[in-house]
Amino acid sequence: MATLQKIRNHGVILLVIVGLAMLAFILGDFLNSGSSFFNRSREYVGTIQGHKVHYTDYEAAKDQLTEVYKIETGRTDQDEDMAAQIRNQVWQMMLMDWTLRAECEKIGMDVTAEELSELCIGQHPHQLIMQRRAFMDETGQFNRENLVRFLHSLEQEPENEEQAANLKQAKNYWLYWENATRLTRMQEKYTGLLQNLITANNIDAKYQFLANQTSVDAQYVMQPYSAIADSTISVKAVDLKKLYNQKKQLYKQTPNRSVEYISFAIVPSEEDFQNVEAEMKALEEELQTTEDVALVVNTNSDVMYTGFNFSETTIPAAYKEFAFGGGAKKDAFMPLTFEDDTYRMARIVECGYSMPDSVQLRAIVEGQDEQEAVWYTEAMLPQNIAEPAFKAKKGEQFTVAQGMGEIKLECVDVAKATPKVKIAMLERKVTPSSKTYSVLYNKAKQFIVANSNEVQFREAAEQEGMRLYPAFNLLKNQDKIGQLKQSRAIVRWAFEANEGDISDVFECGDQFIVALLSEVSDGDYRTLQDVESELRAMVIRDKKAEQMIANLSQANSLEEAAQLAGTNVEMAEGVNMAGVIFGNAGMEPAVVGAAFATAQGQMSVPVKGEQGVYVLVPGQQIVAEGEEDDAALIQQMNMRYAYSLPYQAISMVQEKAEIEDNRSNFQ
Repeated sequence: MATLQKIRNHGVILLVIVGLAMLAFILGDFLNSGSSFFNRSREYVGTIQGHKVHYTDYEAAKDQLTEVYKIETGRTDQDEDMAAQIRNQVWQMMLMDWTLRAECEKIGMDVTAEELSELCIGQHPHQLIMQRRAFMDETGQFNRENLVRFLHSLEQEPENEEQAANLKQAKNYWLYWENATRLTRMQEKYTGLLQNLITANNIDAKYQFLANQTSVDAQYVMQPYSAIADSTISVKAVDLKKLYNQKKQLYKQTPNRSVEYISFAIVPSEEDFQNVEAEMKALEEELQTTEDVALVVNTNSDVMYTGFNFSETTIPAAYKEFAFGGGAKKDAFMPLTFEDDTYRMARIVECGYSMPDSVQLRAIVEGQDEQEAVWYTEAMLPQNIAEPAFKAKKGEQFTVAQGMGEIKLECVDVAKATPKVKIAMLERKVTPSSKTYSVLYNKAKQFIVANSNEVQFREAAEQEGMRLYPAFNLLKNQDKIGQLKQSRAIVRWAFEANEGDISDVFECGDQFIVALLSEVSDGDYRTLQDVESELRAMVIRDKKAEQMIANLSQANSLEEAAQLAGTNVEMAEGVNMAGVIFGNAGMEPAVVGAAFATAQGQMSVPVKGEQGVYVLVPGQQIVAEGEEDDAALIQQMNMRYAYSLPYQAISMVQEKAEIEDNRSNFQ
């Protein structure tokens, strides 16, 4: 009973304690088991007009475009620049798709399934389909039968894993171009509608004709801005602020970062050279005596042995004298040499025979006209084709496996045989060892530890004679910094760090990089400080112009103006109303306008130009004879509109769209 009474006496406190405990339990369980709720936003690469782009969809689109590039270019490798290009192209296609789709839905515009089918497989396919190499014949022309054959192949059942992989790649290829055709057609229809709304008329044509035909000669005096020294012009803070506010819209910016970095080159040490030399010397006897040359070379060399037949023109220069000089014979050995950081030696596997440098092949396709024959060297062909092709006699036919099927080829002609050689080349380029990597990495790391703030960083770099490389205006989704390889990580760090921070060590290709975040710019506009030098130059020019205008306003003639300006009277001939070029002065649109706005023989008021201040006296305006063709002029102007309108329209649609770009979180 005493215990129960104590509980009653402390009931309120206990209720609070129990309540807090239950709340902590519930929240803890929610935060753990429901963590996907908070992480869900991290699954999306971005949002376009309300459509969330999931990471898996983005990756699938990248993989698809990667396969398309492989087929289109015939390359299977992918460097850093190509990967970045693919990422950006995928995002641009997604932007195009969802922003244009939203605009087209507003006006009931679409690309129907029937329309898309006609564009892709109809009698007259879209240019995007006709330009694909996969559907061209040997002459490089679109062949609809090749397209039909390709589409039929997509319906086949694969017989093995290789065929299944090829079929998947082919389907992805087709789906990509089908979607690209849909997007392109949607853009064509949308911009085509705008082009019909934005068109020149007869009034535009008449004005353009008159401007084209009208010209004038003008005498003028120009006082260049350089006539007044910049040092004599006083620029106040209020002047800069006023001009900044006037031109602020020109300084819109995307959030960006600026960094400065130092580089530690990753190069081999002296010990690395000694070690590689010792390893190569240890292989000399084995390469000379082994019966399995391919095994020794392919186990130890940077250059694989494939049994390729070299001629005097195709063999690498380092081995030319050895293989084709006097005394070359089977099993001859080239001793170890060193050049361009590379140790090399070689052994002749076979020589004293001749083969053609090239063969002329033609594909044989049933049901089609005779295909064009093409000359190929051995290096241009895959090994499974090169081997039978260079053994075939003129007129002989042979069949080789190709993708999911077979291809039949005819050897149409054979080039003249030339001496050939098979040579085993054992090469080793000296590269930094793991020990060298470690030493250089520790050196960069020690630099950071010893110089942990901006002042120390800059002073130490100067003392050690290390160059500070600047990189300005880095954007959040930027793939790399200038030509600095694999530097995306530095950009990501720059957007997570604070101004003045020193980075950790980044490995960028053959360099270790340590960066300083020198500037953070997150505002919607560049600051006055950022553009102060540019504004100062404008203020100085404007103040010079004010002085010059006041000075030249005193003149009653061009001769007086020339005396006041300290220059001569000059002549601008054939100034055209439709142009912006004023004689030898160059591009001066304001002065051209003054030449036609001022009455004949009258002296103009001083005009502020690009190069200086002008005073001019125009002569008689001359209107050249010509027949006005309003229809042709309207067509010309509409062609100019048609050239720029599609880009401008799509850019404006995307600029006004609601877009959230989170790609930087995923790359």
